Amino acid sequence: MSENISTATLKNLSTGRSGFIEMHNLWTPLQKAKAAEILAQIEDDGLEVIRMSFCDPHGLSRSKAVTASSFASVLRNGIDCSPGPFIFDTGLDLVFNPFERGGGLNDDEMTGAGSFVLVPDPETFRVLPWADKVGWIIGDEYFKSGRPVPFSSRQLLKRMLAEVEARDLQYVVGLEVEWYLTRLVDVKNDLESVGGFGSPGAAPVVAPVNLGYQFNSENLIDEVEGLIREIRSTLLSFGIPLRTTEHESGPGQMEFTFDPMPALEAADAMLLFRTTVKQLCARAGYHATFMCAPALSGFDASGWHLHQSLFDKSVGENVFVAQGEGEFVSEFATHFAGGLVRHAAATAIFAAPTVNGYKRFSDRFSLSPDRATWSADNRGTYLRVLGGPGDPATHFENRLGEPAANPYLYMASQLIAGLDGVDNKIDPGPLTDNPHEEDLPRLPSSLAQAADALDASELFRRSAGDAFVDFYLGLKRNEWRRYVQFLEEKGIREDQNSVTDWEQREYFRSY
Repeated sequence: MSENISTATLKNLSTGRSGFIEMHNLWTPLQKAKAAEILAQIEDDGLEVIRMSFCDPHGLSRSKAVTASSFASVLRNGIDCSPGPFIFDTGLDLVFNPFERGGGLNDDEMTGAGSFVLVPDPETFRVLPWADKVGWIIGDEYFKSGRPVPFSSRQLLKRMLAEVEARDLQYVVGLEVEWYLTRLVDVKNDLESVGGFGSPGAAPVVAPVNLGYQFNSENLIDEVEGLIREIRSTLLSFGIPLRTTEHESGPGQMEFTFDPMPALEAADAMLLFRTTVKQLCARAGYHATFMCAPALSGFDASGWHLHQSLFDKSVGENVFVAQGEGEFVSEFATHFAGGLVRHAAATAIFAAPTVNGYKRFSDRFSLSPDRATWSADNRGTYLRVLGGPGDPATHFENRLGEPAANPYLYMASQLIAGLDGVDNKIDPGPLTDNPHEEDLPRLPSSLAQAADALDASELFRRSAGDAFVDFYLGLKRNEWRRYVQFLEEKGIREDQNSVTDWEQREYFRSY
């Protein structure tokens, strides 16, 4: 009688595609070395599962938990994942028909809703201290042919960073993120609150942790210091360079800032930061949200300000620093700003990708930008210049973003626009003292306007590709369609000064 096939052989065939990572040469030598270290750490720490995570187009973390005994095969083969996150919008409404040729996206490898292969990046591995014996790692999406999934946000950022690398430059990013901490009153996990595809269930009922409107109050932050301390220590244990924590204006509105990081590390850190905050708060009986403008009385809007500069790798110097007499920033930086200003409307949908994100740009919030311009250290502008002549920390702060933004797309959009400014020597115009001047070009005031601006952008169609742009527009226009349908059904007029129940259901829980 012949012997049964060994358990080890079967285990190796249980995930992904056999030998997929080596077959397509997907790892660097450093990643290969890290993979060996991960296996040793899993055994030493007695981990039971590893969450294989990736960022969907909407900026949400999706994951599949793999048992420790199977993870060695994942480090060789990757793991199969459903393409669902690429074909549903934020409310899980089906946008693209996977059963027509090309999967509704004119790509044969999307036909039939077949799985893609998620390949772990060993440099992103962490152990989650709040989840017993659980590891966490970010993956990159590939088709079974070995081709990167063209709709992957992390892949797009990596492609843009390769272009930066080819110029012997490094893109450096600092994060400044506002979010809300609330006390959970009713999680709304009852049958009457359940939603469906394209119709999210009820938002949780919450109460404010304080009454707010005492900016930077030491007393208000001290009232929740126990929880904030746990978040802070967890982030630092991950090696994420948290710099400051403070209480902002609104009731329980927090702001966390982080030291500058290489861009891919910063994007990965943002994904893990939001995951950490939401899960730690939920376990402690709170609800954290990165929704821009919650439908809660007295709650101010939150933003995500992206601090950015580029460094010359050969000499390790910031190329934004002024070199010539009479310059405020370098010629390179001026042209990079020119690209960001000229293409501001096309980048808006990546900085503010939700219906709700545009409620922050109403006249109620004077510190939020509404015009495409740049200014020296002005908190009301779109592109704020920090530093100046001779200051090695000179950089730009993009103040357009919302905390729910997909970090990979937000950063990639900045490079697409900024590098076009450099290549074509685009003039951003003079630095503006009044960034709300009527004669300055307006930024989009709705998701629909932002979608139209991206649709019309030859630059983004050329740099990100028609396939990606049309894919992303399909998702976002469907999101807007459902919102407008809600307004029509309720007889409500679209109002930038009003946040609807539709938005609260759509974003408050998931973000």
